[in-house]
This record gives sequence, structure tokens and C-alpha cells, in this order.
Amino acid sequence: MQELGARLGARIEAIRQQNPRAQHAIWGISVVDLAAGSSLYAENADKLLQPASNTKLFTTVTALALVGADYKFLTTVETEKRPDKLGRIAGDVILVGRGDPNLSGRVLPYAGKTERLTPHTRVLDELADQVAAAGVKVIDGDIVGDDSYFVYERYAEGWTQDDLMWDYGAPVSALTVNDNLLFASLKPGERTGDRALLTLDPYTNYYSVRNLATTTGRGTTRDIGISREPGSLDLVFWGTIPLEDPGDDEALAIEEPATANAEFFRTLLQQRGILVHGKVREQHSYTWQFLPPQDNQPLVVPTESVPARVVLAQHQSTPLLEDLRVINKVSQNLHVEMMLRLIGKLRGVSGSLSGGLDAEKKFLTEQVHLDPDEFSFYDGSGLSRSDLATPHAFTQLLQYAYAQPWAARFRDTLPIAAEDGSLSTRFKGTLAANHLEAKTGQLGQVNSLSGYAVTKLGHNIAFSILINHHTLGNAKAKQMIDDIVTAVLEED
Repeated sequence: MQELGARLGARIEAIRQQNPRAQHAIWGISVVDLAAGSSLYAENADKLLQPASNTKLFTTVTALALVGADYKFLTTVETEKRPDKLGRIAGDVILVGRGDPNLSGRVLPYAGKTERLTPHTRVLDELADQVAAAGVKVIDGDIVGDDSYFVYERYAEGWTQDDLMWDYGAPVSALTVNDNLLFASLKPGERTGDRALLTLDPYTNYYSVRNLATTTGRGTTRDIGISREPGSLDLVFWGTIPLEDPGDDEALAIEEPATANAEFFRTLLQQRGILVHGKVREQHSYTWQFLPPQDNQPLVVPTESVPARVVLAQHQSTPLLEDLRVINKVSQNLHVEMMLRLIGKLRGVSGSLSGGLDAEKKFLTEQVHLDPDEFSFYDGSGLSRSDLATPHAFTQLLQYAYAQPWAARFRDTLPIAAEDGSLSTRFKGTLAANHLEAKTGQLGQVNSLSGYAVTKLGHNIAFSILINHHTLGNAKAKQMIDDIVTAVLEED
């Protein structure tokens, strides 16, 4: 074993020597034999490093263990009383979210790539159809977006301001539609000087939109800018786009999901001829309602009871496992953040970030038997720059999951080398192709890869490679990780 470790160490160092910048980075590597449970190679395996999206492995393993692969989400449209004989509802109509991440046009099960059907609000369309079929003609009250199933905490500690406008930083809500995104498409006009053609899908009046982008002549360079200040509902597009340019498509985060998604739903009801007299508003629950008692004071939680309401429409999700595949295959941040809050709701003190993290930590220390000094998480996705874990913690987690009854289902959620998800273009023509399932990770100056592989001698291994504080660039860092993994598989 020592001889193998020495050979691997020499090959790994040779790979790093190819780029002087690699010498200035911090490397953490752990490789274990799953059958023997022994370490094959370790370098800084006990050092806390930023894991980026490898953090999702901890969240998805916890979800499988504590919530279960077959859990289903329920979304409902509710009111206090049934419509009267004329189809009138005297009060509010409430769209109640309970954490379903796939109220969208996403095609499930995931099959190699993300596919979406339009309209992106098709689940809301189905719910609106059910409301109309229930005989509703007039709603005197408001359309309420109720995301109180989770605590109102849209973002986690360590997310940066420049994350929040884009799809990967979309705000968390128990009422999530279309991943809380708008798809913006900007195309050139017919003539030079024309205003560029901007479309938003799904269309909404939620944002105040200014399109300042103009069309320029053929052969010029596309130069498009988009801005929205945190907390602002002003969305500005500017710059230039040349004639015959194929266009610029962006996925932009919604600021307040419960409000915006209630607005979508109101529009869909009106399209079905239902008259809505009221306004759109949101219903949240807040962290203070679930804080533990301080200074020996009893915990005070609002006790206002909600009477049993009439369900006008409902939608049940596909099993939770289908979304875990989306999370790990394409590294979906919002969905895994919702998964963490679901863990807190079902197995912790509340559907909050802290509730989920506390339940996860309890599981990792008591059932996986991780040393609590080897991990520190502030979110479920790894978008937080405050997350830390050791390579050893990753391989210990992977060893635990490998021994569970649901091991095969968990491995099926991971990207396959040279085949699908975030590994579809990596490891092509290598020993790892179709013999490796692993989770990728990427932040500024951080790259990671952790998962399972089969060596050339047929041994099953778990591995984790984390690179921090590097200036290699993502492409080179990924290639060096891939070269190291290939060396491990060839040397065994």
C-alpha cells in the first residue's frame, strides 16, 4: 500500500509540475478502497477547504437517508369556503407551496440533459384549469402566494451580491415556479439603429423593464449588459447586438418568488375568464417565530389556528429521487437549498436554513460518524464562500452511502464521466469514461470533484479532490483533476 501511495504521489506531483501555477494552490486529495476501507492516497486530507458544489453530496445523502427517495410534494389552491351558486368566492384564493422544486416545464425523469416544455408555468396552468373546473367565476378577495411552509430566508450567508441576479443564485421559497426564473431573450432588430427585440418568458408585469439595447451593423461585436440592483424591481438591458446575431439568452432570478408566482397565477385565472377583484400578496413565516428560547424564557410561537380550508386544486410531484438526480447531474442550487429546508421541516425544528443545517449536522455526526471538526456548512448548495469540508469527510460520506440499501439510487443521481450532466464532456477516451460517477464543483479559484470510480483492476474506490486558492482557470483546473483521477485508476 505504501508503494502504491508513493507511485501515486510521484504521478500526481508530475501532473502538477506541468503548470507552475499549480504549485501555489492548496490541494486536498483523499482516495479510499471501498472493499477494504483503507486509504490508497491522502494529501491534506484532513484540511478544511472550500468544496463549492461538492457540498451537494452532503445534502442529497442526508435527504435520501432522512426524507426518503419516494417522498412527494403537494401544492394546493385553497380558499375558506366553496364558491357560491354563482361561482363567487367571497374571500382570498391561496396558492400554497410546500417545497416542490419542479412546478415548471422541466421534463422528468432527467435523461441525460435538461429538457423543458413550454409554457414554463404549465403546472400553474393545470391548477388554474382545476379552479375553473370547480365553477369559480369571481374572486372577491386577493390571490395569495403562501410560502410559509419554509421560513422566509431567500439567501444564505456567504452568497455574494453578484450571485443574486442569475439562475444559480435564485432566491429560495417554498412556492417556487420555473426555478424562480425569467428567461430573457434579446435579438437584433430588422435594421441598424433599431431597438433590439426583447422578450421575457414567462411574461410578467412584476418587473419594470427598460430595454436600451440597439442593433448595430454586421460584423460588429455583441456587447450586452443587464443590471438589477439587489432588492430592486427595475431590470435594465443595454448595449449593442449586430444584425443577424443569433441572440443572447439569459436566465434571470425573480426577486420575490411568492409575490411574483401569485402574480403569474392571477394572470392565468384571468385568462380563463375568472374575475379577480383583489390584489396579489404574499404569506411568509419568519425566523423569529422559530427561535429557541433565550434566558430561560419559554418559546413563544403564534398560535392563531388556520381553519381547514377548501382545496380547489392540487398537484402532486414526482418522487423526490427524480429531483435529486437533477440536483447532482446539473448542479441545481435552488433545488438543493429547498431540499435542505425540507430536511429541517420534516426532521428538524423548522423549515429554515438553520433547522436544515442542524438536522444535517446531527445526521452526519451521529449516523455517518463524521468528526464535526471536519465540516462546516452555511448552505446546502456550496454557493456560500463560508462552506468548508475536508477531503476525508467526503470519502467517509461516500463510504457510508456506498453501504446503504439505497446506494445504487444515490449513485444514479451523479454525473457519469463522458456521458451526462456536468461530466458529459470530461474524461472522454480515458479509463474513467463510463466507469466514474462524481459530483463537480466550481467557484472563483475553487474546483472540486468527489465520487466513485472503478480502477483498471476492477477495484471500487471513492475519491475527493479539492483545489483552493488557484489561478489556473477553470478549464486547466478541471483537466488537472481529470488527469489525477486517471492516474489513480491506472495505478491501482
